[in-house]
Amino acid sequence: MSEIRFYHLQRASLEDTLPVILERAYGRGDRILVMTGSTERAEALASHLWTYKPESFLPHGTAKDGAATEQPIYLTAEAENPNVANLLILCDGATRADCGDFPLVCEMFDGNDDLAVAAARERWKAYKEAGHKLVYFQQSPAGKWEEKARSA
Repeated sequence: MSEIRFYHLQRASLEDTLPVILERAYGRGDRILVMTGSTERAEALASHLWTYKPESFLPHGTAKDGAATEQPIYLTAEAENPNVANLLILCDGATRADCGDFPLVCEMFDGNDDLAVAAARERWKAYKEAGHKLVYFQQSPAGKWEEKARSA
């Protein structure tokens, strides 16, 4: 079974948070697949990764860039895994049936959107019923991630 981590974004946006998580995962040697709600959103996040921090570089690409199998970080709106990622990051409410194929899955959702929160709760229940290990993180007032719940 997979470990699925929920990141409840309240004090920082996905654009602020995603690069930090990607830097850590890439630094560990993970291959990462970021699935978004639309192709346009995947392209916008990919563009953001070029500019979010001038002194940093995260190698990444999308279908538009080609060479998907060679990308350590691949952004898509499709239920695919062309870069053979071991870490799946789901954004914008994106879902897929094969989460169990990834050792680690991160669900990032907007805590200021009641519909996104309700949908995340439903996904938590479904993952729990499927037997996945779950961890819930929430941003502290200082902006740090704090573990608030765990389900084995």
